[in-house]
Amino acid sequence: MTESPTLAVARRYVHAMAAKDFAAVAGLFADDIVWHQPGDHRFSGTYSGAAAVNEAIGGQMAATEGTLDIAITGEPMINDALAAFPVHFSAKRNEAHMSMDGIDVLRVEGDKIAEVWLFSSDQKAENDFWDAA
Repeated sequence: MTESPTLAVARRYVHAMAAKDFAAVAGLFADDIVWHQPGDHRFSGTYSGAAAVNEAIGGQMAATEGTLDIAITGEPMINDALAAFPVHFSAKRNEAHMSMDGIDVLRVEGDKIAEVWLFSSDQKAENDFWDAA
C-alpha cells in the first residue's frame, strides 16, 4: 500500500521540525498558506501567506534566542487532507520558561501545507510566556 500524499507531506514536516530545519519547513508551505496561532499574545492570530508565516516563526525564534523546540511525540494521524499529531514544545526567554504539550493540525493540498492550526494544552501559560517582560 502506498503512502497517502497527506501522510508524505506530514512526515516531511515532522522531520524538518524535529531537525529545526526551518528552510525545509518553509519549503512545504503553499504560497497562500493560512496559519492559526492560538492565544492572546503578541504572536497570536491568523497569518496569511508564506512570507507572513515565516516572519511569525522567525519572530518566535528571535524572541527565544533559538531555544524554541518543537518535538513530535506521536505518529501523524491522517483523515483525507488533514494530518494531526501530538507535539511537545518548549522555550526560554529572559527569565521565563515554557514547556507543554499540544496538537498540530495540517491541511494539505497536493504536496504543500495549505493551512495549519495549533493547539496548546495550557493556553494561559503560553500567553504569559510570550508576554513576559
